[in-house]
Amino acid sequence: MKPARALPCLALGWMAATAHASAALPPSPMSFSVLVQVLFGLALVVAAIVATGWLLRRFGPTQSAGGLLRVVGGVMVGPRERLVVVEVGEQWLIVGVAAGSVNLLHSLPKGAGAASAAAQPGAGGGAEPAWLKRLLAGNGQGR
Repeated sequence: MKPARALPCLALGWMAATAHASAALPPSPMSFSVLVQVLFGLALVVAAIVATGWLLRRFGPTQSAGGLLRVVGGVMVGPRERLVVVEVGEQWLIVGVAAGSVNLLHSLPKGAGAASAAAQPGAGGGAEPAWLKRLLAGNGQGR
């Protein structure tokens, strides 16, 4: 065989071999563009979950008693205990809330605690009403 004729045959053989090798190997499934697409899809799903939660909290059904109950305020008295002032009609209820129980501690007319606290000197600076001091002293938690 002459060298001039061998060159085209070798070139055709090389092209056939590379075509067969490239057809046998599929493209890599972990390319950068695939990774970016997966991360973008994941970010969209997480954003949709967060947005749905925010919308449900903002516009979803609320747990109200038809306007009969209103939480006026509250204070933490321990890691799992708090005192809460709840307005029910024309009464304020002081409720102790703990991990497994809710107890009525005191009831007074609406706004009575705010008016007496405003009349006391040094109100708002940590001064407790007398009934609260007696209640705490009765439980052994007084100062």
